[in-house]
Amino acid sequence: MSINRVMISGNLTRDPELRSTASGMAVLNLGVAVNDRRKNQQTGEWEDYANFIDCVMFGTRAEAIAQYLSKGTKVAIEGKLRYRQWESQQGEKRSKVEVAVDDIEFMSSRGEGGGGGGGGTRLPASGPSPDPMPTDDEIPF
Repeated sequence: MSINRVMISGNLTRDPELRSTASGMAVLNLGVAVNDRRKNQQTGEWEDYANFIDCVMFGTRAEAIAQYLSKGTKVAIEGKLRYRQWESQQGEKRSKVEVAVDDIEFMSSRGEGGGGGGGGTRLPASGPSPDPMPTDDEIPF
């Protein structure tokens, strides 16, 4: 058995990009900055370092929430890691690991953008997950 679950919270690094596939499915691309703390070996001080994480949502939920997100919005995201490969227009092979969003929670109040704390509205990304995680009540031990 393997587990592929990711939980991150941070601020959107850019306005979300909403597109559609050839079949008409909505695709929402998000960039999230998640801070990490490390001790600087030279100064001995703790410093924040940003990790930039690409996230993607699919379906009608992605289309519906796109209007409520903007650069600086604080979000909490739950999903799974997904490895993707493609070929650029110049013929170069490209790849990346991104988070396929299952649930998203707005941590900023509406119109707050770059602030913290606030709203806390949780929305599933797109209906039930095809492989839902069991709840505590469903685990037999």
